[in-house]
Amino acid sequence: MNKFSSLLNEYREYAIADYLENNGYNDAFEAFKKDANIQKDPDKGSSGILEKKWISVARLSKKVNELEDKCRELEKEYVIGAPLRDKRSPTEWIPRPPERCTLDGHTAPITRVLFHPIFVCVVSASEDGTIKTWDYETGTYEKTLKGHTNAIQDLAFSPNGKLLASCSADLSVKLWDFQNYVCIKTLYGHDHNVSSVTFVPSGDYVLSCSRDKTIKMWEISTGYCVCTFTGHREWVKMVRVNYDGSLMATCSKDH
Repeated sequence: MNKFSSLLNEYREYAIADYLENNGYNDAFEAFKKDANIQKDPDKGSSGILEKKWISVARLSKKVNELEDKCRELEKEYVIGAPLRDKRSPTEWIPRPPERCTLDGHTAPITRVLFHPIFVCVVSASEDGTIKTWDYETGTYEKTLKGHTNAIQDLAFSPNGKLLASCSADLSVKLWDFQNYVCIKTLYGHDHNVSSVTFVPSGDYVLSCSRDKTIKMWEISTGYCVCTFTGHREWVKMVRVNYDGSLMATCSKDH
């Protein structure tokens, strides 16, 4: 079983236990804890995620069906050696007004939005120094994460979705426990506005870049900066890592 499957199993077990406990099925709750070998009571990070999980399953199932249809279409194109004439009309897939929902709540310009890799959740960051979480299926507001003292510039989820990283003009990078919605580490070391942040695919390190012209690599377990990369002559605006973590790309105002 891969790490992703193990993570989903863990979420499912805690979500079921939370549902049984919160709805008064105490005997079933205790029996399920014993059968599933759950060593502790569900924490607040698991609360209410059972319903979200079923929505996520339906969404992923729909995506799988769409990809299977696309594969069949590509196979036909390969056989006949030309694009199919029955291609979908652009009106079928280009987004059209009205929007599904509008998410209001920030008090200053919004700088980033980011989907959660597993749940039906989207997070937004703002110049008001806050991060807000929303259920994008219903359009409802969920939580506000506070801690930064200046505009937030970028957001990134860890590969398993348990951690959220944010960076800000307050010269810091923050790591948030996205199950309990608390800041677990604040990383200081940049000398100017921190403009971008991203996780490496292993989930053990996070990278940040700054107007101080540097890129820093941080070890998540300790919060220490393990490496500083230099080379740009101007503000480094963004950093991203390739799929296996062997390369990173940066861009800067030095052209």
